[in-house]
Amino acid sequence: MTMSKHERLLEFLQGHLTLSANSIELGLRQSQDAPNLLPMVLYQYGFVTTQELGQIFDWLETA
Repeated sequence: MTMSKHERLLEFLQGHLTLSANSIELGLRQSQDAPNLLPMVLYQYGFVTTQELGQIFDWLETA
């Protein structure tokens, strides 16, 4: 069974950027109406830096 892109993104956020499950959960709740905004929500709440936001966008381009 293959993971969806969304599941792989969550794995990337936890594994590569070491975001806590609580941070990701809050981001998911805040972006539930527009899931594609999760990276921006994480940035808005200060969970990722601008450099990490760039890494997320780079990952999304190649995933």
